[in-house]
Amino acid sequence: MSNAVLHVSNVQKSFGGLRALTDIDLEVEQGKTHAIIGPNGAGKSTLLNVCIGRLPPDSGKVIFAGQTITGRAPYEINQLGVARVFQTPEIFPDLSLLQNVMVPAFAKRDGTFRMNALSSLEKEKELRAEAEHLLEEFGLLHLYAKQAASLSRGDKRRLELAMCLIQHPKLLLLDEPTAGMSRHDTNRTIDLLQRIKERGMTKVIIEHDMHVVFSLADRISVLAQGKIIAEGAPDEVRGNPKVQEAYLGGAH
Repeated sequence: MSNAVLHVSNVQKSFGGLRALTDIDLEVEQGKTHAIIGPNGAGKSTLLNVCIGRLPPDSGKVIFAGQTITGRAPYEINQLGVARVFQTPEIFPDLSLLQNVMVPAFAKRDGTFRMNALSSLEKEKELRAEAEHLLEEFGLLHLYAKQAASLSRGDKRRLELAMCLIQHPKLLLLDEPTAGMSRHDTNRTIDLLQRIKERGMTKVIIEHDMHVVFSLADRISVLAQGKIIAEGAPDEVRGNPKVQEAYLGGAH
C-alpha cells in the first residue's frame, strides 16, 4: 500500500437495486490532500460514510493506518484517529464556542461526551488552553462565550474544524466544507485548510467548487455513477478531456 494511510479495497455498496459504489479502489497517502469530485449522486458521500462506519459495504474493505476498520462502529473509528466534517456543520448550538471545542476533547480522552467531574483540574486547564489556542488561530476567540447557534455559516465551519483538530486526528474527511458559503468565507476557509495542510495532516475532501479543489488537492479521484473514472495529480485531471467536459465545464 506504499505510503497510504487510508486504503479502500474493492468496495461495493447498493441500496436496493441501485448500485451506489462499484469496485472502488482508493489510496490516500500520508500527509496529502486527496480530493474526490463528481456530480450529485456519484457516490461521494456514500464512500465517506463507508469509510467512517456509518454504512457497511456489501463487499470489500477499508484499511486505516494498517488496521481493517470495516465493521467497526463510527465511534471506534473516530477513536483510532479519523475525524469528519459534514456538509452541514455539526456543532452543539446551545453551548458556547469554548464548550463546543472542549467537549470532543473530553470525548477523545474519556470515551464520553460528558465532562468528567473526576478529571484532573490540571488536565482540564490544558484542554481549555488548547481550545482557546485553536479558537484564536481560527479567528474565533473573541466570540468564545457566545452560543454557537449565533454564528454565521462560515464561522460555524471554522468552529467545527477546531472541534476536529483538538482530537488530533490522523485523517480528516471533509464533505463539501465550503457548501453554501460566500466567496469571502470560501477563501477564508481555503486559507485555513492550507494552514492545516502545512501541519502534514492527511485529508480527503469532497467539493464541487473547483477553485477549492485545485487550491488544496495533491491528488484527485473522479467519481461518476459509483465508479472511479479518472485519477491523478490536479494537472492530469484538469487536462483529461472527459473529466474536463463532464465536471470542469471545459475550463483550464
